[in-house]
Amino acid sequence: MKRVAFLHNVSGVGGTTVTYHVAHMMVEMGNRVLLVDLDPQASLTAMCLSEERLEALWPSAQRHEQTLLGWIQPVFERGAARSGGPHVEDVCDRLAIVPGDIGLSSVDEGLLNAWMRAQGQDKGAFHALSALNNGVSLAMMRHAADVALFDMGPSLGAICRTAIASMDGIVTPLAPDLFSTRGLGVLGSVLEDWQHGWQERIARNGGALDGLASGRALPLGYVVLQDAMRLSRPVSTFARWMSGLPREYHRSVLRDGLSPASPAEDPACLGILRHYRSLIPLARDARKPMFDLRPADGAIGSHMQAVARCREDFHALAQAILDRMDAHGTKNG
Repeated sequence: MKRVAFLHNVSGVGGTTVTYHVAHMMVEMGNRVLLVDLDPQASLTAMCLSEERLEALWPSAQRHEQTLLGWIQPVFERGAARSGGPHVEDVCDRLAIVPGDIGLSSVDEGLLNAWMRAQGQDKGAFHALSALNNGVSLAMMRHAADVALFDMGPSLGAICRTAIASMDGIVTPLAPDLFSTRGLGVLGSVLEDWQHGWQERIARNGGALDGLASGRALPLGYVVLQDAMRLSRPVSTFARWMSGLPREYHRSVLRDGLSPASPAEDPACLGILRHYRSLIPLARDARKPMFDLRPADGAIGSHMQAVARCREDFHALAQAILDRMDAHGTKNG
């Protein structure tokens, strides 16, 4: 069972859309896939489930028993999570989701306190830090998942740190702009600090601890999302940021001294996705991936050509992620 996080600390790069479509494509390729929504905006959950179902999952502002928040909250309230693991909601055949929650950020403080207390021999702190890892393991077993894909959102808070410790690999969605490029410097530094901090805490407590994740997630690579060009943005500026992405990724995240001239020449680039802006509203209305749109969904004429290109792009990206995971021998579960 493999776990992959889609993570960048910059919003607006399309990470949720990529996670959703990669999941559906991996299902088409014969895998059983579990989605885990760790973004407090719960955008992935909203893409997967109807508004009526969301109302049932979020019956009030205070308590949502069938979301990830409902699984984690009891750890800080009474020291133990609910038995049986978090709720797993079927999306379609072989695809399910652990629903996210707009109140998920409320556990940040508890996880931060546990992180600080884990510097000593506080078993309760490690119990809190291992709850998410244990819950995902139970959910993956319940769904018999081959792969779990995590939508992390643009935050680098305590929830993200706790989850990343249990990942096998990290995929970073990027856009060719200033924010994505500069954000890589922050991301690389934070990931290194988290890994060192995790290993120090394990070492101070005598090595491996039951239920505690390894904290050794591997950067699998990045995917570039080419948004539509703005008329006010010179082509030369776009090209400059595009060529700068691989250099910054290798400098800040991989730290291997390489400096590829472009994403197309970079082995760390898992894929370059064209923009499919015209397909997005059709897919949203049809509640299906863009590459599954049909004429009955309004995809006619040039839309169908875009659908075919979209299918090719996401098939190549999903295969690249699976191949990279296999090459690294990553396996958590």
